[in-house]
Amino acid sequence: MDFYQKEAQEVIAELMTDEDRGLSSSEHIKRTQSYGKNVFTPKPKERLFIKVLENLKEPLIIILLISGVISLMMGHLPDGLGIFAAVLIATSISVIQEGKSDKAFEALAKLSEDVRVKVVRDHQIIHVPQSELTIGDIIHLETGEKVPADSRIVHCSNLGINESMLTGEAESVTKKSNRIDRENCPLAERTNMLFSGTMVIEGRAIAVVTAIGDQTEMGKIAEELKEELTSQTPLQQKLADLGKKISIIGSIVAAGIFVFELYLMYRQGLLVLNNLGSALPGIKDAFVTSVALIVAAVPEGLPTMVAITLAFNMQKMANNNALVRKLIACETIGSVNVICSDKTGTLTENKMTVVEAWCTGSETSVNQLNCPELLENFCLNTTADIAHKDHQLIFLGNPTECSLLVCSETNDINYREYRKKYGEPVAEYNFTSARKMMSTAYEMGDGYRFYTKGSPEKVLDICDRILLNHGVVPMTQDDKDKIEAAIKELQDKALRVLAFAYTDFTNEPQWEDIYKVEKNLIFTGFVGIEDPLRGDVKEAIDQCRRAGIKVKILTGDNLNTAKAIADQLGIIESDSLVFEVTEIEAMSDQELRSKLDKIVVIARSNPTAKMRVVKLLRENNASVVVTGDGINDAPALKAADVGVAMGITGTEVSKEASDIVLLDDSFSTIVKAIKWGRGIYENFQRFIQFQLTVNVVAFITVILAEIIGYKMPFTTLQLLWVNIIMDGPPALSLGLEPPREHLLEKQPIKRNASIVTKDMLFKIVSNGLFIVGALILLMKTQILGGRDAQQTTIVFTAFVLFQLWNAFNCREFGTKSIFPNIHRNMVMVGIVFLTFLVQIIVTQFGGQVFKTVPLEWYLWLRIIGFTLSIIVFGEIVKLFMRIYKRFSFN
Repeated sequence: MDFYQKEAQEVIAELMTDEDRGLSSSEHIKRTQSYGKNVFTPKPKERLFIKVLENLKEPLIIILLISGVISLMMGHLPDGLGIFAAVLIATSISVIQEGKSDKAFEALAKLSEDVRVKVVRDHQIIHVPQSELTIGDIIHLETGEKVPADSRIVHCSNLGINESMLTGEAESVTKKSNRIDRENCPLAERTNMLFSGTMVIEGRAIAVVTAIGDQTEMGKIAEELKEELTSQTPLQQKLADLGKKISIIGSIVAAGIFVFELYLMYRQGLLVLNNLGSALPGIKDAFVTSVALIVAAVPEGLPTMVAITLAFNMQKMANNNALVRKLIACETIGSVNVICSDKTGTLTENKMTVVEAWCTGSETSVNQLNCPELLENFCLNTTADIAHKDHQLIFLGNPTECSLLVCSETNDINYREYRKKYGEPVAEYNFTSARKMMSTAYEMGDGYRFYTKGSPEKVLDICDRILLNHGVVPMTQDDKDKIEAAIKELQDKALRVLAFAYTDFTNEPQWEDIYKVEKNLIFTGFVGIEDPLRGDVKEAIDQCRRAGIKVKILTGDNLNTAKAIADQLGIIESDSLVFEVTEIEAMSDQELRSKLDKIVVIARSNPTAKMRVVKLLRENNASVVVTGDGINDAPALKAADVGVAMGITGTEVSKEASDIVLLDDSFSTIVKAIKWGRGIYENFQRFIQFQLTVNVVAFITVILAEIIGYKMPFTTLQLLWVNIIMDGPPALSLGLEPPREHLLEKQPIKRNASIVTKDMLFKIVSNGLFIVGALILLMKTQILGGRDAQQTTIVFTAFVLFQLWNAFNCREFGTKSIFPNIHRNMVMVGIVFLTFLVQIIVTQFGGQVFKTVPLEWYLWLRIIGFTLSIIVFGEIVKLFMRIYKRFSFN
């Protein structure tokens, strides 16, 4: 049985302590040795060497390392060093981005700094550091203090606790000492328990410590943050899969070429088993060619391109109020298909607001409350305050009472002037769970005025009159029925309803007897209070729906409030499921996994439940974003594919556990980030399509030349050169393509989908075969003219220019022409032009190294015209595809 299910005195007896005496000094020492200090156990630091080693295990990195070693062994120093430089850049960026778990844990630990706490020891109340508390300590808490450890309330008076950082619920929780009979009671409804890290916003309490350090609810969150999550993001999985395929195909083709070269040498009598020495030069050439093909097959520029593209887009996203803390999150957020969102502070403003009002007999505008008695009740029957700082409204005290003060200001009433005018109250009756009301009395003129506010049904029960436009009249049953119907209408909208009443006394009553004073009141009216939706959330949710992204609300609020918000957002459909966390906890993983697709709301959610939902969604191949601002959100933020924290209202713990921080706390910024992420993913596809086309052309051209019996069309150094320049600036510039407008109209990319689509594969093969055919034509004929000595140079130069112009084909997917958006990435146009100039220099002046001969200007013009045919070919193919699609739909 949990402590909340037991009477306070039972808990004290079970923990072998005493309310008046507290623990003795010797008992405290003994328990500290047994239970430890009231601190979180730090996470062991991982050595830098281990982090580097883990990053070097990526399949693509392994292939690059092998290729680099082979290149150095073959004497190709520039290429080998270039490959190692790419590995160094990619690995360094990854290592630098590691360790967010450590930072999140450290931020959480800061919340337990050694503040001093009032505790009973040896019959005396003394101050001790928070870290020295132990189980069984009797602690005293007052307004403004932080709860130092999980505790069972023994006594309390008008106790209000802000638990939003733990439960996510905006409204303060009224606490009491009574035991709770309900089993498996949600954390947010354990009203006789105090939790470490929460704040006392009003009242006072005496409590007995039941859990410290790692065993507290906050400590459990800290433990979740220490767990290592080894699962990869969708992009990492796809790049790993691509790396494996490239290594397998490249190795098979290279081995095939090597064996074929040896076979030709054998047929020509150059390879004789008893005289291998004479064949060594030919064997070495065959091996070098094979190695060159392997190196050409591996996109060395991919890790660098990924890092540069993500870094560039990270700055762009920051300009759009999305601060990216982990580079890979730039792309990963584009592939999400589920958003698990907190409600308070994310979908709503986290500011309780009066949105409906009823007074003097009818509904009225909250901005035009022409009822002095009601406004006086707002201002005088409260202990709250509000402040303005840097154009921000700050609530000081109970959020509900603060919302009433804001409403009074909206009606041009300065509550401070009211308080100054009427002075100190002559009597105050704090809110209790039994009365569910709060009352305050003031001396006014020749008598006294008594204000009451609280639960509508309780206030109505003590009223026998009602204030209408023409004055105070007796309350009839019809009046009550009308009021109750109007109240129910607001409650059905999940608004919190507060009713107000007052009365006047000519003679001073006996204030000590509340039940004689708090009766026969005049009913003034009532208000509906809510935490309103953010202005841009509805449109953002609609954009998510069009983009194929499901939104689920995981909140600490009660079921009715959460469901009402979901209804307002339009995310509840006829077959949607809405649960409280206790129902989720009763399900097996298999049962919950089968229902996850239909679940849209989980109320009274806790950190463990959020973590479980996120993990099961990912097991269902969903890509998940989690949003939140509280400490309770931190484990789920860390477990998600992308954790998104609020930058303004978010706790430091939630920010450190996240991948992206929203600088404006706007849900719509997530949608903008998704668009950027999808654009980044397309840029990676553009690069891969471009690079694989280069590989296909190199492979097939070399293979066909060997089979047909032509001389090797490219030298090893020429292949390496093409590999370097095609992996370099032209390919990297494809990563700078701005996101297209259609991206939010597409369905999300499935987590297990290949990064190489059918459309990409078709274009790689079709454009590759076209280029191969053109190169074979150049090898077989002298169609472009030139001397015999110039033919190999013409073929090599044509190969380079075909790939340069094909980069423009790779900018667009599907049937879209390259020309409408050609001006949107002028950096690429400039880079391609500069690369072309470099190729001219290599051809004209690099003969000694690259085995080329200079070409006349007219040959250059012919080669340019001939190679530009790849763009014409690509546009013709797209034209036929558009025509085919048009006819197939008709």
